[in-house]
Amino acid sequence: MLGHAPIFSSLTDRQLKSLAKTTKVVAFPANARVVKQGEPGVGLYVVLSGAAEVRQGERTLARLGPGQFFGEMTLVDEQPRSADVVAVMPSECAVLSRWEFWGFAKGEPEVLQGVLKEMARRLRETNRALSE
Repeated sequence: MLGHAPIFSSLTDRQLKSLAKTTKVVAFPANARVVKQGEPGVGLYVVLSGAAEVRQGERTLARLGPGQFFGEMTLVDEQPRSADVVAVMPSECAVLSRWEFWGFAKGEPEVLQGVLKEMARRLRETNRALSE
């Protein structure tokens, strides 16, 4: 499933298998808060099953399903989470910690290109939405 996430789509099968060994699968019941706005981030989450919503207060910013991800900024900086993420149904996520990611990236620098491309894409989307 990691290969379906745009952030990792450029990796080979060998690289994906190696990366998968560093992730942890975590189950969340419906309505569970996966991450809380303002708290320190640990890493990246890839939705394996179920669905989650990204929220700021009462406002829903995005709905994420299998193959989609959140928390990519935490891989680069150590700033607090910018939004809540809530499982809206029973869900499973693969969690990749910052330190595991950087350990992997040292041997597989191609992964950095995927992260940077996806962060740039999301920044462009945000800019476009703000200008409308």
